[in-house]
Amino acid sequence: MIYGWVNAFAAIAIGLGLASCSDAPSTESTQTQQPSHNGFAGLGAQAQGFAQADASVSLVFPHDHGPHPDYRIEWWYLTANLEDSQGEPLGLQWTLFRQALMPPQQRPTPALWATDQVWMAHMGISQHATHVAAERFARSHSGESSSKLVQQRGQAGVVATPFHAWIDDWFFRSPLEANFERFTLSAYSGHGNERFGYDLTLSAEGPLVWHGENGFNAKTVQGQGSHYYSQPFLHIEGSVTLKGESRHVQGSGWLDREWSSQLLNAEQTGWDWFSLHLDDGRKLMAYRLRGGGENGSDYRFAHLFNADGQTELIGPDSVMLLPLATERVAERDIPTQWQLTLPDANLELTIEARHPNRWMPTTVPYWEGDVVVRNTSTQQQIGVGYLEMTGY
Repeated sequence: MIYGWVNAFAAIAIGLGLASCSDAPSTESTQTQQPSHNGFAGLGAQAQGFAQADASVSLVFPHDHGPHPDYRIEWWYLTANLEDSQGEPLGLQWTLFRQALMPPQQRPTPALWATDQVWMAHMGISQHATHVAAERFARSHSGESSSKLVQQRGQAGVVATPFHAWIDDWFFRSPLEANFERFTLSAYSGHGNERFGYDLTLSAEGPLVWHGENGFNAKTVQGQGSHYYSQPFLHIEGSVTLKGESRHVQGSGWLDREWSSQLLNAEQTGWDWFSLHLDDGRKLMAYRLRGGGENGSDYRFAHLFNADGQTELIGPDSVMLLPLATERVAERDIPTQWQLTLPDANLELTIEARHPNRWMPTTVPYWEGDVVVRNTSTQQQIGVGYLEMTGY
């Protein structure tokens, strides 16, 4: 979901000697340009030898909660809109990314230092003008298929049953009897007054939702895309530490799962992605991919569903996303207010960042933060959510 994955992961694997993961300094990468023939993030590069995502492959659970090493890229992506005990809004994210370094037929024989998968994790916490972030890197071998072996030897990995995703001492897991229905999440970084992180309990209050045809979500008119499903009905409670102080929080979370080998086409330069919790119980996922549409236009998609997970609207048609205002963030002009219109659902929304300071200054930089959703005609707040923007 971020700039430079394909090339950045490979550079990390080689340049760091596949070293153990550690807290990384929050410094922005100087590699800010990608060759146009690779598209944004290298995600439009050709992926010969890797498994390809398409609608003919059905999702199977609990297997698909786990990793898919035959595909080139994959992530487990959580965002949350929370409030502390004083009623003050707080946002957070935790993401684990997997990158295959080579197609399956080129994998090395499993051995102590043999590696064909690289992992990256991001965490972030935001409240008012404060925004903090950390990242970690690790390696693994896809041949370590035994869950016990992976968890004993692996610096990072994911096991489907019971669900367990981790990198070093950051973990996101679910007990066997509540697989993908109840989770615990823990991640911390820093020391003393600079320490930040969270210990959270997450409970599913609704079903998994599949985006697109049979769980395949097209990202271009040519058909590139990903296997994509979400758990958008998460209730979250727990403790968040920020500036060395802990506070109780509760609120709503949204977990995304995607995997692919060629997510985009070569012309797509980035995206603007929204996950929204509406006060009437409905959920809305929408995005604009810059490029990939008819005659070089943008490719748009929306999925609106009710509190039972039943679809009300889905697809790329009649989705209008228009930036209304920008702010100067990290020496870039970042759209922090948007108009999202879905005529077929009679929805016209104004979406605004709570604060422009939500830049993730990680090795792979991007903007991600909590937003407020308003009815455009009345300007009444009718929801909250998260917005991710790449390629700026």
